[in-house]
Amino acid sequence: MCTRALKDRLVVQLWVLLLLFVLRVLGQMLVAVGWGWFLPPMRQWSSGLLAYRYLLPLQIVIIFLYGKVCLSFTRGEGFMVAPRRKLGRALLIIGMLYFASMIVRYAVTMALYPERRWTGGSIPIFFHLVLSAFILSLGRYHYLNGRETDSPQKWRVKREAECPQPTISS
Repeated sequence: MCTRALKDRLVVQLWVLLLLFVLRVLGQMLVAVGWGWFLPPMRQWSSGLLAYRYLLPLQIVIIFLYGKVCLSFTRGEGFMVAPRRKLGRALLIIGMLYFASMIVRYAVTMALYPERRWTGGSIPIFFHLVLSAFILSLGRYHYLNGRETDSPQKWRVKREAECPQPTISS
């Protein structure tokens, strides 16, 4: 089971990963409005698959959702805090596929565009790895601490209280 120290470490890890992503979004915003003269140029901040005017709102949604998860873990309560093994398994699979796809993307990008080797154009890939690490951390927590029944403790206790086991007495 999860000790207090492990939960505290997870909380710090989730907040650090979120902070890294927030700094990425802020950095790209500074460059977009012309105040990021000290940062890499705009073309290095995105792959170009999604125009910035569409990307920014999606990034804000991600920050909001990840922030909600972080706050729930900090408070020690909420939907995402109750361990569920099936959720953990799903998050681990999604996170591993996401992480692996970014490693492949990096390898392909570096093979096709050797002039970008090591830093040019890798900002989006690195921060996709950050986002996938968040998913993997959350998945690991749920998988290691959840039970096969997948019912959060609070729900199990309530069900048992409402439906006590019949006793046979003579």
